[in-house]
Amino acid sequence: MKHFYIILNPYKSGAVEMAEKISQYLESRGCICHMPERMEKADGDHTGYRYTDSGMVPENVECVITLGGDGTLIQAARDLAGRQIPMLGINMGTLGYLTQISGQEAITPRLAELVSDQFQLEHRMMLKGTVVRHGKVIAKELALNEIVVARREMLRLLRLNIRVNGEFLIQYHADGVIVGTPTGSTGYNLSAGGPIVEPTARMTILTPISAHSLNGRSVVLSSEDQIEIEVMGHVQDGQSAVFDGDSYVTLEVGDRILVERSEIETILVKLNAGSFLDNLRSKLAGI
Repeated sequence: MKHFYIILNPYKSGAVEMAEKISQYLESRGCICHMPERMEKADGDHTGYRYTDSGMVPENVECVITLGGDGTLIQAARDLAGRQIPMLGINMGTLGYLTQISGQEAITPRLAELVSDQFQLEHRMMLKGTVVRHGKVIAKELALNEIVVARREMLRLLRLNIRVNGEFLIQYHADGVIVGTPTGSTGYNLSAGGPIVEPTARMTILTPISAHSLNGRSVVLSSEDQIEIEVMGHVQDGQSAVFDGDSYVTLEVGDRILVERSEIETILVKLNAGSFLDNLRSKLAGI
């Protein structure tokens, strides 16, 4: 790889300095490295994107490097969805399952692996969620980690009907429900008691949040299945569909959220250091 684009969270300590260090190193190796002129989230209308304008990323960029944490990488994956540009995450925080490199380690040897093409590419499935109200589509969003239907107010119990491929499965009485990818299994799904799944697998995980019943267990489904979540209960309950913890759609009783595998995937760069199990073991030990 010789052509790079850096996306960073400027609020992470040391991220700006690290971006400059990376840029200098890559350019010293004959590479091209771009950085956005304004390295922060803009206020107001994002005109189709939230953090990174896909139109500002040159067509011949071979790799996007993100500096921040898992959230920074997920935001970049959503903003650049469909571009099929491999991404490498550098963690500037304390815990990151998606990021390949820690900002605390010597970064030059890892960049050398990148420049000399000593890496593999992992294709991670994404979900697409469609919100339907009175038979009309009111919103569509992508998610790399998960789509969550949850309450907006404390002490409100939600009733959610779950169907899979049109067949009724269960009604959850819970604080909400998570529909996650294998990549997202180590995120909110893990906190809610769901299973950890190898991230390149192809499946969808359905996990209730604080279910008020004894059958509130996760269900692992095929990636080809379509999951429908129907909001039941009372108008005043207050609930939202949240995509990767970033964007949300306010829901009304009777709304349906259709969740299925997206044809778009996120491509992550995997350097030649450590397996998923190595990473998982070290991250869990630090919790």
